[in-house]
Amino acid sequence: MQRMGMVIGLAPDKVAEYRRLHAAVWPDVLAMISACGIRNYSIFLKEPENLLFGYWEYHGADFAADAAKMAADPTTQAWWAVCMPCQAPLPTRKDGEWWAMMDEVFHHD
Repeated sequence: MQRMGMVIGLAPDKVAEYRRLHAAVWPDVLAMISACGIRNYSIFLKEPENLLFGYWEYHGADFAADAAKMAADPTTQAWWAVCMPCQAPLPTRKDGEWWAMMDEVFHHD
């Protein structure tokens, strides 16, 4: 199992919409997340800075392949098309990232 954290900005005028969307995530999107080995997925919002922190645990063997599988799913693509206009990617993210991935610096069970 691999713990993964990521961060992205949220447009101030989209906070209510983003909360509404995530109060009722499409069931097929949730099923794809699970099918790709992702468990214990949470997104946290820090206001007033409007930063989203995402966390999940990856239980697969090939994250790149599972991420590609998710990205190829038409329902997931439609979900992202609804959510992405709400988000404000960090200018310091790596090439190819939307959410900026974070390094784990501490963990305690």
